[in-house]
Amino acid sequence: MIYQRFTWLTVLRVLLLVANVLLLTWIFGDDRLFFNQIIVFLVLVLQVVELIRFVNHTNRELSRFFLAIKYNDFSVTFKRTPLGSSFSELQNSMAEIIDAYKQVKIEKEAQYHFLQLLVSQLAVGVVSLQRDEVSLINSTAERLMGIQGLKNWKLIRQLHPALVQEIESLGDAGRKVIEVRSDAGNKIVSVDVTTLVILNQPHKLITLQDINSEIEQKEIEAWHKLIRILTHEIMNSVTPIASLTETMQTMLKDKEGRQKSLHDIDEETVGDILFSLATIHKRSDGLLDFVENYRKLTRVPKPAPEQVNLHVFFSTIEKLMQQTLVRDNIALTILVEPSDLNATFDPTLIEQVLINLITNSRHALENRPDKRIELKAHAKDNTLRIEVTDNGKGIPEKELQEIFVPFFSTKKEGSGIGLSLSKQIASLHGGTLKVSSIPNQGATFYLQLPAKRN
Repeated sequence: MIYQRFTWLTVLRVLLLVANVLLLTWIFGDDRLFFNQIIVFLVLVLQVVELIRFVNHTNRELSRFFLAIKYNDFSVTFKRTPLGSSFSELQNSMAEIIDAYKQVKIEKEAQYHFLQLLVSQLAVGVVSLQRDEVSLINSTAERLMGIQGLKNWKLIRQLHPALVQEIESLGDAGRKVIEVRSDAGNKIVSVDVTTLVILNQPHKLITLQDINSEIEQKEIEAWHKLIRILTHEIMNSVTPIASLTETMQTMLKDKEGRQKSLHDIDEETVGDILFSLATIHKRSDGLLDFVENYRKLTRVPKPAPEQVNLHVFFSTIEKLMQQTLVRDNIALTILVEPSDLNATFDPTLIEQVLINLITNSRHALENRPDKRIELKAHAKDNTLRIEVTDNGKGIPEKELQEIFVPFFSTKKEGSGIGLSLSKQIASLHGGTLKVSSIPNQGATFYLQLPAKRN
């Protein structure tokens, strides 16, 4: 509608201009109409000026409109008296667009302030980086990082170089636990880095969480479990020793509680005393073995990493276990992907872990048909993953949370330190040891190491 009105009004003005030119041409040169010629000429000039102003008015209004949009100038108005009724609809439309854009801007600002308020209430620290500029940070992050009001990452790097170096070592994505040192005390902080691309611009999102309380709680729970098991094992040995000691004292005293003479002690009493002493000796040896196993847990040597070819490494383990596996009629399958995979770790310690895991699988395969154990290794993103899988009786769900606790064992002859020792060795390598199992179908242990490979 606006375009049609503008076109018709422009055509009308052009036609009047042409008519005026023709009229001027017709009367030009007639001395009798000299003043008429001057009047017609002046009218022609006014028509040209008015036509130019009429055409340029739309351009000026559009220019003001676009500049207002560009510079977020919402004070501009288009509700002035138009030059013609054709501009009324155009100006009203531009005014409505400005109002709508202003409303969108207000809503955007409201959402941004709501986001800031929401982020500020989080117990998790949040930092958003665009290059070296901090576009968003909450009070929790400022407290955990020990910064107040800093919006430039370079300044934060200068203030806390060690902390920033730890965060930047994660690159565009990653997660790690770091220790933040400050005058108020040291904190254990879990850091998670994620990079998002918004409008072709990378935005790095850093989240920080103080996990001191969680770690302390886990440590307390671990101590409670350990103390419970230690108490159980010690009581199992001390209780019969105390009972037998009391029994022997009874056998060596008369009814009045006086010590018996040698001629009052018969052969049967001597035999009972010898049996009790042998039992005490056996329980004492068991207690000593228990203490020695505990010492093993606390004296794991520091790993001495070296480059290892996984296929050769697995072949060595196969030779060590071959006689036992053949005797128990167990088939061991080795799979390394790729076949020439190399990794860096302590082969002696990891060998001990794998022997423990294979031994556990061997016990789980007792009285099972078609006994199979699979030893598998593969690598991804500088992480080595070794899996030990069997098709044995599996692990009950209630025991999955306990099997890595020191001295917890489901076998009568088991010491209960194999898996806890294996988990400790994995942790010393900076890795993890986990398990998944389906009862009556088998179990898989996952040893994951952050091992650099070639």
